[in-house]
Amino acid sequence: MSHALRSIVIVGGGTAGWMTAAALSKVLGQSDCSITLVESEQIGTVGVGEATIPQILTFNRLLGIDEDDFVRSTQATFKLGIRFDDWARVGDSYLHPFGVFGVPIEAIPFHHYFLKLRGLGRLERIDEFSLACMAAPQGRFTRPLDIPNSPLAQIAYAFQFDASLYARFLRRYAEARRVQRIEGRITHVHQHAESGFVESVELDNGRRVEGELFIDCSGFRGLLIGEAMGVAYRSWSHWLPCDRALAVPCQRPGPPEPFTCATARTAGWQWRIPLQHRNGNGYVYSSGFIEEAEAETTLLANLDGATLGPLNRLRFTPGRRERFWERNVVAIGLSSGFLEPLESTSIHLIQSGIAKLIGMFPGRDFAQVDIDKYNQQSINEIERIRDFVILHYKATEREDSPFWRYCNAMSIPDSLAEKIALFRANGRLYREHDELFSETSWLAVMLGQRIVPDAYHPLVDGYPIEPLFQYLDQTRQVIRRAAAAMPTHEAFIRQHCQAATNH
Repeated sequence: MSHALRSIVIVGGGTAGWMTAAALSKVLGQSDCSITLVESEQIGTVGVGEATIPQILTFNRLLGIDEDDFVRSTQATFKLGIRFDDWARVGDSYLHPFGVFGVPIEAIPFHHYFLKLRGLGRLERIDEFSLACMAAPQGRFTRPLDIPNSPLAQIAYAFQFDASLYARFLRRYAEARRVQRIEGRITHVHQHAESGFVESVELDNGRRVEGELFIDCSGFRGLLIGEAMGVAYRSWSHWLPCDRALAVPCQRPGPPEPFTCATARTAGWQWRIPLQHRNGNGYVYSSGFIEEAEAETTLLANLDGATLGPLNRLRFTPGRRERFWERNVVAIGLSSGFLEPLESTSIHLIQSGIAKLIGMFPGRDFAQVDIDKYNQQSINEIERIRDFVILHYKATEREDSPFWRYCNAMSIPDSLAEKIALFRANGRLYREHDELFSETSWLAVMLGQRIVPDAYHPLVDGYPIEPLFQYLDQTRQVIRRAAAAMPTHEAFIRQHCQAATNH
């Protein structure tokens, strides 16, 4: 006898809801399981997730979508990394690149050799050993090329896109694969009297939508996971004091840059995300250190062009649910937790939640052991990402405002403290529990924000200095030439995936 699910109800649209609907409609294929998405046009969506990380390419491959069509449809640009300005000190700037720095030499990570030569005054900038770091400031981009032993074969990239257009793109995809959309505002959640499982949601017109698996994509509200299931929310405000955001689009004055920019401000940071038709901008700030009016003034004074719409005001509490899956409800997106978009992880966490759900897709028995493993993996992932985001605030030397003095002095999770201590002692970096961010990412932020190791791997001393310097010098010359050979980002888009309209 089959125990396969027969019905799935997704509560909420937006990026989370339609990513979930698109992915499930693809993997369920011609099965008998129905997928229904309930959303209300009256409820706005939170559009902070306009920048992504390379893992989104995996999601696009799962859906089998044409990348050029996707880029055109979402007014997207390409992204090689994130530039951070004024974080350790005012005037500092570094790029957190996608891809790698150099290549390992005799099984020892590349950066240890760099650290030795920098200590001897022979090298200065690790960004010279990253193709993304060299190409992005020049405004250059190309997809990976089939050239053996070339840095151009190893290009890692992501996208910057209009979140509302992305949701619309995925909606078309999902509805073409039998996903039914129901318009309506949910007024009541009906649960089984004994098990507590959700049986149906009731709309404002009295209609009931029944299902076996319910996916909560209702945003910060957590309509199912929080209000119905009663799963508590754990705040991380001590480590991540920003709790407000202002967002506004503006005109883009020149060619779109192939990177996102995050600039530290008096009480938080400002993002700039270049799209084909505009720039996305926002100020993520702490209401405990700045008034909204001053934050608004700061944001508007630091735009590259005239505004193209009204300010959007967001309130949030950084943190996570105690559990992401409870009974027959799975929380995906903002209903499961929130980390500010400093490292463009919002859409990745949606994607990751969907991937884990597919991997542990339930039968009608909803085995608790599967649910427990899903929760354990989800919590491990978001907590490692949390630590990486906290690092940006903790690793500052700024004392020019109460906000930055607080960040510099605050206590941090033991897991992050250990990572910093290991790196500071001997330059060691470890990736734990298949965590999202690689050694390259941790290295970029640590060095970019002036955390310099006291020593390097002792086995590096077995490599003669002059041959080592010649090899590294040759490596950076190859990377420099590769970057110069790439077309401009603007020219690449124009040739392959220019949007039909630019307004």
